[in-house]
Amino acid sequence: MEDVDAAGLDFWSFVALANRRLAQEYGFRHQLATEVLLTLNRASDLVTYDLEAAVHRPRGRSWSAFRLLFVVWLAGPLEPTSAARLTGMSRAAVSNLVKTLVAEGMLHRVPDERDGRSVQLSLTEAGHEEMVSVFREHNEREFGWTNALTETEQRILVMLLGKLITSRAEFGPRSRK
Repeated sequence: MEDVDAAGLDFWSFVALANRRLAQEYGFRHQLATEVLLTLNRASDLVTYDLEAAVHRPRGRSWSAFRLLFVVWLAGPLEPTSAARLTGMSRAAVSNLVKTLVAEGMLHRVPDERDGRSVQLSLTEAGHEEMVSVFREHNEREFGWTNALTETEQRILVMLLGKLITSRAEFGPRSRK
């Protein structure tokens, strides 16, 4: 086992170290897979943190609340189960957020006319106004992040990420319920 000066590592040197140690000390064969997913997770974490810290927290919203409001804004009215599926959150997380957002006057939660056991979520007028306002700033921030890539590179990245997402059915990973 090699000695490592962890204080001197940055993300990229850690990835190189991880790849080397996983292969040489432990015999793992798929270092590129590890590198791809470490990088994907780091990019996702950085962008999410930046958007939440720069745009949403100053407005008193979490990233999760924004995601739910965004889905209801553009796809609503919809059932909480559909909102959970579209946001990638669990049904329980959506349920907890709905309570908060209803209390804050951002969401309506009304019984479904077709199925009395279910509810429909929709934005209030205040929720709609907030989403139009916040998304203007959010979208400019998104552009700042993606502007490092050409339009063609952005389309290729979306295609490749789509391929990663759709291929997951081959090995049956768990999804949130």
